[in-house]
Amino acid sequence: MTREEKSIVIKDLTTKLADSSNVYLADISGLNASLTSDLRRACYKADVKLMVVKNTLLAKAMESTDKEFGELADILKGSTSIMLSETGNAPAKVIKSFRKKNEKPILKGAYVAESVYVGDEYLDALVDIKSKEEVIGDIIGLLQSPAKNVVSALKSSGGKLSGILKTLSQKEE
Repeated sequence: MTREEKSIVIKDLTTKLADSSNVYLADISGLNASLTSDLRRACYKADVKLMVVKNTLLAKAMESTDKEFGELADILKGSTSIMLSETGNAPAKVIKSFRKKNEKPILKGAYVAESVYVGDEYLDALVDIKSKEEVIGDIIGLLQSPAKNVVSALKSSGGKLSGILKTLSQKEE
């Protein structure tokens, strides 16, 4: 690969890293062509972009962004694949699901919502991270709950309430 080609790849990677709020680094070495194809298909269905990259080019791209990747540059050894997603837990879910039948991919590290996670032991914690949409849904559900309770109480005791109001209005006459 010439210097120009490397420069183009670094610029492309830098743009992708800058545009994505969630970056996962995984080791998929040892997967045969069929399993790699299955993993790519699973990533596509989950709206996760999967790319195999050279560690040196990825390290330079990480340095070129304004994001603080911390210790992730230190784990760029061996085979590295990058998983990019707008949903924080989507790549973790893909990895966990895929590992039910295979021992790979192994999570090397992740940059999720400006936090850095290094090591495969964080996979379960990353799966449990809620997406922005899930959090908004939970908040809306919590906000609607009291209103629903009031409405259902009024409906269930509507006859009683109207009876009380009728009795009170008759006493005033």
